[in-house]
Amino acid sequence: MFPREQGSRGRGRRAAAGGRTVRRAALALVLAWGGLAVFAAAADRITGAPFATRSEVIAPSAMAATSQPLATQIALEILRAGGNAIDAAIAANAALALMEPTGCGLGGDLFAIVRVGATGELVGLDASGRSPQGLTRERLRDEVARLGRERIPPRGALPISVPGCVDGWFMLHDRFGRLPMAQVLAPAIRYAREGFPVSELIAHYWQRSVPILRDQPGFLATFTQDGRAPLKGERWRNEALARTLAVLGRDGCDAFYRGELATVIVRAVQDAGGFLTVHDLAAHTGNWVAPVSAVYRGWQVFELPPAGQGIAALQILNLLEGFDLREAGFASADHVHWFVEAKKLAFADRARFYADPAFVTVPVAELISKDYAAKRRELIDPRRAARVVEPGDPALWQGDTIYLTVADAERNLVSLIQSNYRGFGSGVCPPGLGFGLQNRGELFDLAEGRANTYAPGKRPFHTIIPAFAIAPDGRLLSFGVMGGATQPQAHAQIIVNLADFAMNLQEAGDAPRILHEGSNEPTGEIMTDGGTVYLETGFSHAVQRELAERGHRIALDIGSFGGYQAIMYDPAQDVYYGASESRKDGQAAGF
Repeated sequence: MFPREQGSRGRGRRAAAGGRTVRRAALALVLAWGGLAVFAAAADRITGAPFATRSEVIAPSAMAATSQPLATQIALEILRAGGNAIDAAIAANAALALMEPTGCGLGGDLFAIVRVGATGELVGLDASGRSPQGLTRERLRDEVARLGRERIPPRGALPISVPGCVDGWFMLHDRFGRLPMAQVLAPAIRYAREGFPVSELIAHYWQRSVPILRDQPGFLATFTQDGRAPLKGERWRNEALARTLAVLGRDGCDAFYRGELATVIVRAVQDAGGFLTVHDLAAHTGNWVAPVSAVYRGWQVFELPPAGQGIAALQILNLLEGFDLREAGFASADHVHWFVEAKKLAFADRARFYADPAFVTVPVAELISKDYAAKRRELIDPRRAARVVEPGDPALWQGDTIYLTVADAERNLVSLIQSNYRGFGSGVCPPGLGFGLQNRGELFDLAEGRANTYAPGKRPFHTIIPAFAIAPDGRLLSFGVMGGATQPQAHAQIIVNLADFAMNLQEAGDAPRILHEGSNEPTGEIMTDGGTVYLETGFSHAVQRELAERGHRIALDIGSFGGYQAIMYDPAQDVYYGASESRKDGQAAGF
């Protein structure tokens, strides 16, 4: 299977470079209807939690949490040099473009939520790109058919949309940044030239991707050494990326969208059979957007509106608010059943309604309203799993990834997520630039008349979502979980773990997760078989059996349930708490 965004289901925990799973053996046992399974739950920490976890990181002035420790250290380096959280977040993202190209890069898109310390305002940024203006749906369908396919392929030039990441960096920097961009990008440039040792999990993903993408234009020259991926601990250099970042630091955003870099990008796409033009790049701009929110047990949870899927997390939480999860208990059959059934309802709406609001009217307020949730909640059978779930009818309806978070002494917090979509993206790499181009356009629907139907100049449905929350006692939470359709499910579970099960910030991320997979995709398919519930270790034999009796198809999997990073500011103590889960190579650190 082609690798998805990092953190999605299907990969074992801590897999080493040769594909051997370490620390725990991977378990993948699918239960038929009414089937049964036996496994050993993790219980290797003495703090009382029935799952492996560790202490939160606590610091008074600043905090950074990323999926690669060197990127976390770069964020702190920028903060110590006088930069703010926005500068540090950009610096960390640039470093991850080098250090974790399996999940992000300059050829991808970016979304962020910024909490402005001086005012407490929350500002959202949608820095996603659009489809080629000159490519019609009819022409795209013909090109897809010529390849013998019915859907847009994940590789090659056809799924490439305009990359919005670099524009996102400069939009954030122009509005909030403090240090010169050249200084912000300098640490990533240094590591790109001098090399860095590749970390364990990233090395594994890198090795898995090379056989799949080796035939794509420029991929081997950009991301391999002598035709192979770097090994765990091996130094990796990317002189081409260092030059590209240096150009951006010197000449600014226009170099990427209107200058020398734009010319190279367009030529590479067109030579590979794609339709991106210099006019598409020159016309690109990101959008400042207002985050939307819902209140769950006193926690105000913020997400960005579509074309992303963030409001699915709010819909799930609204549905769950009608059930007594605390009384049911964590990892109980009711907990899992209620969550999965709420997810099915939210994702049915996701498939029907979520799309670029410049092309369709998305009834966001109605979808995240309490009244709508109450109506939809009536469809949840407490004793039986739903097999077919249709979207609802809001009254006004008309018609692999990285996540990081940074906070500074001025109480600015940044929640930022950035992605190529599937791992390295399309595999197409402009020569001499050191990065690949995303394949976000794969998520367009080719059928006519749907919300996410392909159109020229349209943003595809997006999976990557940053999040923010305010606790009832005023604590501020910047958090995210990478991994495709995992993300809104995991966002909701983090809030439930904090609000219902009284977990701390680290425990909330390390707790075993639930992941439901079915159809109800943004390409329009409706789930007809109930889908599959994937459980991490930590759910008892008796709970699995009861869920199977309720009609759930259960599968067990270890460690492939997303990549969580989080920072919480506690105004009562005037300190930051940081968390970075063990499913990734990451680190939370502060000063």
